[in-house]
Amino acid sequence: MDSSVHSHALTAALAAARRGLPVFPLSRAKQPAVRSPHHVDWPRVPCRGECGRIGHGVYDATTDTDAIHTLFAAAPWATGYGIACGRPPHHLIGLDLDVKTGTDALGMFESLLATHGIVLPPTVVILTPGGGRHIWLTGRPDHTVPNSVGRLAPGIDVRGAGGYLAGPGSRTLHGTYRLAPRSTRAPAPAPRALLRLLTPPPPDPPPTPPLAHSAAADERPGWERRADSLIRFVTASHPGERNARLFWAACRAYETGHGPDVAAALVRAAMTTGLPEREAKATVASAAKHTPP
Repeated sequence: MDSSVHSHALTAALAAARRGLPVFPLSRAKQPAVRSPHHVDWPRVPCRGECGRIGHGVYDATTDTDAIHTLFAAAPWATGYGIACGRPPHHLIGLDLDVKTGTDALGMFESLLATHGIVLPPTVVILTPGGGRHIWLTGRPDHTVPNSVGRLAPGIDVRGAGGYLAGPGSRTLHGTYRLAPRSTRAPAPAPRALLRLLTPPPPDPPPTPPLAHSAAADERPGWERRADSLIRFVTASHPGERNARLFWAACRAYETGHGPDVAAALVRAAMTTGLPEREAKATVASAAKHTPP
């Protein structure tokens, strides 16, 4: 491997660390570059660095200059660097808008923001080799944002606590991560309304056991039983999560092709939680517009 690529990755990682972003080396495959000290153990040792050795992926991430040099020296094949999300001082959140799924993730994200009246401040935007983009925002120390795949909307993944993002300048098998034109140099704070959307709703309560005389209900088509589950999911919403639950449920309904059949019921369910009818209808319409047929 060209040593200049490794040197460039180290230099970029050190620059990120000086801005308070914890970093660690990545391989061309965008995986942690330092081999785990437990790779010969079976079953895998559930260690996150407690052993005191390096090779624990995102848990190696640091802003300490000497430690970063040690990490990169242990992985001369590293061509990039990862930035740990959810860690102080920035509590970084990454929104991964993917295009490989064939969905218009950027359009979905913009529609979601408009539906909820959220104005995104100018912030860091990274262009990915695959044609997508990563939007960086800072979080809050008292608000943990978890990783998720497609929960917010199809094609939108969230990198939060325990996750990481490839830093700009990282070279991978598919190309280089680059700072977008007109991107800011530092991430902006995430709007509070967006933070609420990024927080997953509590798990759906277990279904009530059916009464003996309603056994016939089990003979209904599968999509009808699924619709009932989605409606219960929306009905169980609490303030701060109602739109997110409704959008998610509507997306699932439209993905099965039965969205038009249950849209009105989902709106009524959302209204029972206090969501205004107009807002509920707009959220369902947004899900219908952006869910792939």
